[in-house]
Amino acid sequence: MKAGWTIHDGGLDDEDVQALLAFHFEQMRGSSPPEACHVLPAAGLRDPAVSFWSLREDSRLLAVGALKQLDPRHGEVKSMRTAPESLGMGAGRAMLDHIIEEARGRGYTRLSLETGSTEPFAAALRLYERNGFVRCGPFGGYKDTDFTRFFARQI
Repeated sequence: MKAGWTIHDGGLDDEDVQALLAFHFEQMRGSSPPEACHVLPAAGLRDPAVSFWSLREDSRLLAVGALKQLDPRHGEVKSMRTAPESLGMGAGRAMLDHIIEEARGRGYTRLSLETGSTEPFAAALRLYERNGFVRCGPFGGYKDTDFTRFFARQI
């Protein structure tokens, strides 16, 4: 993580976080078929099984991300989003690194995620693959579709 960047627990009530999550929700709903869109609304991120973080440089929001416990050894990456003005800076990688370390610290042995397969998801797909995630089948009640991609990695 770059000098001056900090990870903050929570922050779901912060205006800039709410705005980025609303943008994320809108983008996911707009680029995903309804049957394959599993984006959590902000209220879903308040679930006790979900931990949420924001990445900041001073007070500027760079990215958000969440980790959902599926069982005591298995977590799911949720709601990863880099602020549009922070793309290409490494903020997504820093958030993913934090989520992986948090999952490792909790004793998870597997970390999974679900995402899309089309062009709007290309950068995310590259990020996950570069960080050791490999394609797998559906998990956690998700249904397989032509649009959906599932990834997992051992930690």
